[in-house]
Amino acid sequence: MQKSIRYNEGHAVYLALIARKEGTKRGYLSKKTAENSKWHDKWFALYQNVLFYFESEQSSRPSGIYLIEGCTCERVPSPKPLTMGKETLEKQHYFTINFGHEGSKPLELRIEEEADCETWVDAIQQASYCDILIEREVLMQKYIHLVQIVETEKIAAHQLRQQLEDQDTEIERLKAEIVAVNKTKERMRPYQGNPEDEDPDIKKIKKVQSFMRGWLCRRKWKTIVQDYICSPHAESMRKRNQIVFNMVEAESEYVQQLYILVNCFLRPLRMAASSKKPPISHDDVSSIFLNSETIMFLHEIFYQGLKARIANWPTLVLADLFDILLPMLNIYQEFVRNHQYSLQVLANCKQNRDFDKLLKQYESNPACEGRMLETFLTYPMFQIPRYIITLHELLAHTPHEHVERKSLEFAKSKLENLSRVMHDEVSDTENIRKNLAIERTIVEGCDILLDASQTFVRQGSLIQLPSVERGKLAKVRLGSLSLKKEGERQCFLFTKHFLICTRSSGGKLHLLKTGGVLSLIDCTLIEEPDSSEDESKGSGQVFGHLDFKIVVESADAPPFTVVLLAPSRQEKAAWTSDISQCIDNIRCNGLMTNVFEEYSKVTVPHMIRSDIRLHSDDMDICFSKTLNSCKVPQIRYASVERLLERLTDLRFLSIDFLNTFLHTYRIFTTALVVLEKLTDIYKKPFTSIPVRSLELFFATNQSNRSEHMNDGKSPRLCRKFSSPPPLSLSRTSSPVRTRKLSLSSPVNSRIGVLDLSTSSTSSTSTFAYSPATSPPPLASKTPLDLSKGSSSPDQCPLSTEENSEHPRIDICSKLRRSIRRGFNNSDRMCDKEFIIRRAATNRVLNVLRHWVSKHSQDFEMNSELKANIVNLLEEVMRDHDLLPQERKATANILSALSQDELDDPQLRMEVLIQMTDGPRMESFETLSVMEIAEQLTLLDHIVFRSIPYEEFLGQGWMKLDKNERTPYIMKTSQHFNDMSNLVASQIMMHADVSSRTISIEKWIAVGDVCRCMHNYNGVLEIMSALNRSAIYRLKKTWAKVSKQSKAQMDKLQKTVSSEGRFKNLRETLKNYNPPCVPYLGMYLTDLAFIEEGTPNFTEEGLVNFSKMRMISHIIREVRQFQQTPYRIDHQPKVIQYLLDKSIIMDEDTLYELSLKIEPRLPA
Repeated sequence: MQKSIRYNEGHAVYLALIARKEGTKRGYLSKKTAENSKWHDKWFALYQNVLFYFESEQSSRPSGIYLIEGCTCERVPSPKPLTMGKETLEKQHYFTINFGHEGSKPLELRIEEEADCETWVDAIQQASYCDILIEREVLMQKYIHLVQIVETEKIAAHQLRQQLEDQDTEIERLKAEIVAVNKTKERMRPYQGNPEDEDPDIKKIKKVQSFMRGWLCRRKWKTIVQDYICSPHAESMRKRNQIVFNMVEAESEYVQQLYILVNCFLRPLRMAASSKKPPISHDDVSSIFLNSETIMFLHEIFYQGLKARIANWPTLVLADLFDILLPMLNIYQEFVRNHQYSLQVLANCKQNRDFDKLLKQYESNPACEGRMLETFLTYPMFQIPRYIITLHELLAHTPHEHVERKSLEFAKSKLENLSRVMHDEVSDTENIRKNLAIERTIVEGCDILLDASQTFVRQGSLIQLPSVERGKLAKVRLGSLSLKKEGERQCFLFTKHFLICTRSSGGKLHLLKTGGVLSLIDCTLIEEPDSSEDESKGSGQVFGHLDFKIVVESADAPPFTVVLLAPSRQEKAAWTSDISQCIDNIRCNGLMTNVFEEYSKVTVPHMIRSDIRLHSDDMDICFSKTLNSCKVPQIRYASVERLLERLTDLRFLSIDFLNTFLHTYRIFTTALVVLEKLTDIYKKPFTSIPVRSLELFFATNQSNRSEHMNDGKSPRLCRKFSSPPPLSLSRTSSPVRTRKLSLSSPVNSRIGVLDLSTSSTSSTSTFAYSPATSPPPLASKTPLDLSKGSSSPDQCPLSTEENSEHPRIDICSKLRRSIRRGFNNSDRMCDKEFIIRRAATNRVLNVLRHWVSKHSQDFEMNSELKANIVNLLEEVMRDHDLLPQERKATANILSALSQDELDDPQLRMEVLIQMTDGPRMESFETLSVMEIAEQLTLLDHIVFRSIPYEEFLGQGWMKLDKNERTPYIMKTSQHFNDMSNLVASQIMMHADVSSRTISIEKWIAVGDVCRCMHNYNGVLEIMSALNRSAIYRLKKTWAKVSKQSKAQMDKLQKTVSSEGRFKNLRETLKNYNPPCVPYLGMYLTDLAFIEEGTPNFTEEGLVNFSKMRMISHIIREVRQFQQTPYRIDHQPKVIQYLLDKSIIMDEDTLYELSLKIEPRLPA
């Protein structure tokens, strides 16, 4: 029989009284008895690590004592309630105290208030000293580990002492062996007499001999050294070493400069940008300093390598350092390319007084030595050239057989290539910025400066002299103050245009209303006046031969002369030389060919832009004030007939209209009607093309003809150049002092005359061709703009005899021969009907090429349309007069039509859907984040790109028969809902909190990877699932989600937020290039807004083409993202999981499951 345990009862009662008064936690709890499992209310008091309970709060003697040191306390779920008392049990909160040893039953307690339950659990857990025990266990483990380390060190020390003793023994043995060997050598050495017995004279002789031998050796060595020091090799090595030392010093100084730039400017400004009232934004800081911090880190590493090599002197090898440095020097491209912009941003920021004051404070730092921030920003600009110069000097003093010669030459060539690339990029960037800067200074703006190919040449102040009729100078004096003030002009020369501006009192520039923008293709430069003109000669004497003329002979305006006066002969020579070179480049090298191109976004031929009839309102057409890419007013309303007429207009070159028409023609006509119109234009151009189109196609400026015709019988033809235009030179009265380059150039005479009254009957008429004039036009792939006219011989400024004295240059004769070979019949070139047929054919082929290449879906779903187009193209191929370029274009269109679609998104999607038929092999836990994100992106893009653009027309997705009218849009919407349901279902299928937390964090990571892959549709699928009420209400689950994941989710939600009509998403899409999967609903919302806000037709029955243009803009943006695929290999196991619908639950099921997981709290 076990004895009872004795304890000090009096002291226990004393502690119970203290617990009643000062206990850590006191109150009533329900205690479960061990005998009959009934609950009894007891009054508990916790004091230190002892838990007392009393029968009631008034009891003075405790009923029981629990020692809770080392125990654990935790909450437990409520037991399953019986039918009776169900409501009572639901209000109780249970927790247990486990004493942690065998044979002891846990103490089960309960309380009504959840907050009190949590408080009791925390108090008991703290009183059990578990944390102290755990800390004691950790300290004990550390102590044991340290004891083991000490023992190991003792063993190692003992082993080392043993090794030292063995080494001492070995040393003593070796010493004994050495002594024995020395004794043996002494015994074997032959007997030598005592040196003291040697004759003194012999001693002296030996001493003198030794001295002489030493002196001779020293002299010879000194001679060798002196000869080498004076040799070219030594001199070269000294210079080479000095170059290396200078490079190390320069590198040290450069690193110090970068260190000051980063630590005295960049990092303090970053901190200032994060303050409450920032004087500068973070974007401006990044724009000013660019990647200077990265450059500093790179050169710190390079400098450390140089110092290490110097420490190994004289063994100095540098080539491998440059081999390491070269690939990383590409970071300089970004800095150099944006350096000018960096200084511009800094100048703008200095306008802020707070920033300027702060910057001056930084610049006053002693480390800056009085240098400004601009100085430090300029240092990296010269580092690459400095390396090139250093390597050049090193190679100059490095022998050809030197081990580093080839490596240094390779490094030098690489640096030169990099410098060349950087120079080109800087030149292009600076040219664009220079143009934009000039354009902003002009109050009226200047569209020609928006052309990226327009290169700035020079600018300066010139005086414009007043002129009278015939270009004669008025008799004015240079010394006139009013002339200097009123005639002063700010001039800008570009490769294609010459701008003349006046400067107002406020410093702003204004283009001259007449002659403010001179197209150099229309200009003739006269450096000196003709000697035969007395008045001009007199004016030259008056102005000291500082004046020069620019004769403007435009096709759409009367000719006029601009007379400019330079401040000095040097300035005049510079201006005239640059202007002459620009004109030569345009005329001889064909640099103005892009103004005739179909895709030109800046200029169009003057015959289109200046013709009022082309954009005048009429009964069946109305124009808006907005200009298209060709700077021609856009169509606002028009009848179907006028739209078809504009589609085939031989003068019209706008690609904007063509794209809009082909995207939206289904709304107001059919494809067969469009094809029928194209067929008529090809077969019957004279009867199908309106007369007004032919009139303007062959229109002319009568006031200009007399100055451009060298032969009354030669046709004045103009074309759309695809090669350099032929050059025509004419004699002037002063060939030495006058530069006139365009008296008969066909580029300058773009517009001619056509007598339409004979156009239908003159198909066989021909025109004489004179070799002294411009050759007939050469055929091109693009629509021809040809014109011809006639003039009498008396209208020619120069006679044919005078021209015959100066024959054409050889290039013109070669060009004429090539023209003859191209047409096979020189007479036929001047035939009006032939010219118009070729232009009409080119226009038809141009429309068909766009239609087939960009809208192939039209022909895939309409076999009749495809067959008709094939028949038309085959008929074109049978045309004997077809030019080689036209034949090739026709063959390409036929090839594109006959080519089968290689990548069918609908078929591929069906194949992927079939993969879900088998049993699912993978689960969400076994798949990685990257695999899920990649395959989700692939699926989203396949579904997105399968939508044909015609489904975006007519708001079919909102109709009752939407599944028949827009099946692919509905499939995309269903796919979005399925993916969102999959995410929500996968999270809710976990019963425990930790698993749900892991799933949420993993899906957030998937969404972030989708964002990095530009799959914003996938991001929105995941975000919409996480924001569902069934998941969003799980507060306990979200409480355990990490802060990093929550921050990541907030960032994703902000990106795809619908606020401001998806403002953030639109801005993000502007900054990214395809491949990309945008959110389709954003575009459907835009289209619905356009469809509901404006009708398709006006009350007069005209097509609302402005609405068509807006719809086309949205469709183009969608198709841009559709046409660029992702390079992702599909993984069947992941696709099968994503397309498996067996785990997907509907919204009601998800919410019921959410209530079971976390029931509603009582009100």
